[in-house]
Amino acid sequence: MSAPAKATPSAPTADAPAKRRRGRGRRPAVLITQIALAVVVVLGWELCSRNGIVDEFFFSKPSDILSRAVDWFVTGSIWEHLRVTLVEAALALVIGGVLGLVIGFLLARVEFIAAVFDPYIKMLNALPRVVLAPIFLLWFGLGIWSKVAFGVTLVFFIVFFNTYQGVREVDRVVVDNARMLGAKEGQLVRHVLLPSALTWIFSSLHISVGFAIVGAVVGEYLGASKGVGYLISQAEGTFDTTGVFAGMVVLSAVVLVVDVAVNRVERYLLRWKPTQANHIAGGQ
Repeated sequence: MSAPAKATPSAPTADAPAKRRRGRGRRPAVLITQIALAVVVVLGWELCSRNGIVDEFFFSKPSDILSRAVDWFVTGSIWEHLRVTLVEAALALVIGGVLGLVIGFLLARVEFIAAVFDPYIKMLNALPRVVLAPIFLLWFGLGIWSKVAFGVTLVFFIVFFNTYQGVREVDRVVVDNARMLGAKEGQLVRHVLLPSALTWIFSSLHISVGFAIVGAVVGEYLGASKGVGYLISQAEGTFDTTGVFAGMVVLSAVVLVVDVAVNRVERYLLRWKPTQANHIAGGQ
């Protein structure tokens, strides 16, 4: 058994508010730097395209890409494609997330089942997902479900492994104390295991959002009649690099918006957790 950690002096407690103020004051600087970096990259790309340093046939001008994306939204031609892609990604995220969460909890709590399924989980995770997309198209057709199935294979393992590890990392002392107080398995999951594993789960969701959209777009790219992936595929087929880049820009913006929403939900659900400053103040 390791020796107890040495308690820190009380001085950091008084310094905690100052640390929090410095953290809040750093956010505008980070945001400004991010915007400045994006502006430098885009302006450099634009200037190189206009001066012939970059071939517009392979890399369209940012101004043309922005103009195409704006035109899609103004004319409304992209809304139906975007709706289909978002529905497919949302279904893949929900189904894959729920399956990963439930199975991750089950295997983390029942060691015998975990030992039995361990080689099968590793084998399925090692499969290259791209080769599954044509099979799903054959099974489910060109509709949304072939894209949802492909997205589920991407999301499931991310959520599963994070949930599994998060539940196993829960402090055994807390679990034993809850059992001593008469907590049943359902109460243990709801009040101890799930809150403790939320950080791991939300970490997987941040990654899964992008992978769910990737699954939908790749499925649409391989075979579909609607969706942003279908738009990109059609543009690529006619050597329209502006359309290809415009589709990628739209998808990137969507991922950023969804990630902001996930961040807000995460902060709300984890508001009970002490901040880093509080950890420092507590000497942990």
